[in-house]
Parts: sequence; C-alpha cells; structure tokens
Amino acid sequence: MADEPHESKTKILNAALRVVRAKGYSATRVEDICAAAGLTKGSFFHHFKGKEELAIAAARHWGAVTGAMFAAAPYHRQAEPLDRLFAYIDFRKALISGDPAQFSCFAGTTVQEVFDTHPTIRDACSATISSHAATLEADIGAAMRQYRVNGQWTAKTLALHTQAVIQGAFILAKATQDPSVALASLDHLRRYFELLFHPQPEETEP
Repeated sequence: MADEPHESKTKILNAALRVVRAKGYSATRVEDICAAAGLTKGSFFHHFKGKEELAIAAARHWGAVTGAMFAAAPYHRQAEPLDRLFAYIDFRKALISGDPAQFSCFAGTTVQEVFDTHPTIRDACSATISSHAATLEADIGAAMRQYRVNGQWTAKTLALHTQAVIQGAFILAKATQDPSVALASLDHLRRYFELLFHPQPEETEP
C-alpha cells in the first residue's frame, strides 16, 4: 500500500500527457484527466493543488520519461558523431506515426498556449525542450571539429534549431493531419546537416 500514492500520481501525470496533447491545455479539464487516469478528483487534489501545478509537474515528467527513452536509443551506438546525428534524426522519424496527438511533444504543445499567460508552466516546458537539445551538443561539437566547420553559430544554437524544426514539423502534421509532412521536414533537416558538415577539401600548396 505504501506505493499506491506514487502509482496514482504517475497515472495522473501520464493521463495529463495524453489528454493535453490531444485537447490542448486550455480545453483540458481536471475531470478529463481524472477520467483518463481512472481516478477520482479526490485523488487528483491529493497530489496537485490545481491544473497549473499539474502542468508544471507533467512537463518535468515528460522530460524524465522521454529523456530516459532517448538516452537508451540506438543512435548513440554509432561510432562517428555525424552518424549519430543522422541516426538521431532517423530515430525521431521512426516515432512519427499515427495521430499527431500520439507523437507530438507535450512541452511544445503546451507552451504554444501558455507562453504569455502561465510563465511557470512556460518555463517548465522550456527547460524540458532545452534540456533535450543539450543532449545533442557534444555530437554537434565533435562533428564541427572533425569536419573543420567554422561559422557564426555554435553547437548549442544548432541543437536548438533541430528542436525548432521538429516542433514545427509537429505543428504541420497537426495542421494537415498528415504525418508525412512532418517526415518530409525531418528529411530536410538531414539534408541541412549534410550541407553543413560536407567534408572540406584538403588544403594544397599554391
């Protein structure tokens, strides 16, 4: 019985991830989350003061759940940093199927609604997105050194750009109800990486 409160809280958090991605933050009611979790409102308010506190916790929960998934993903096994980045894009593509609510990002979905009205939720969502982007910086930096890439950008800005493309791809998939549009966006992202890290010709004596 000691684990029951933790189990019920996790059920609520997982339900929030599903419902908010499908309905949006504003349209989601506490009753909707309770119904999806199979729990009572009493259980909800035992763990959370209200929907805003839940959303902050859900953003952190989303970061923890997806963080563990990406940490264990097979793209890390590639020997070369650029191959790891290509494999990362391929892994993201493999996650895009079915209804957009199933593969879109909780943090990205929520922050579009609350960025001005609920700064605490916005900051929790931002931290989740930025934290994931940061996991790409080491490989980008290594690829920059290997391919002698120098420019007015950094590993951090390119890592954030990948997330901008991915979040935008989710929006397009929602707008068109067509996952193939999102897949095409990630294909373009891969082509962009290929252009950025095109092997530089060896320098020759004049």
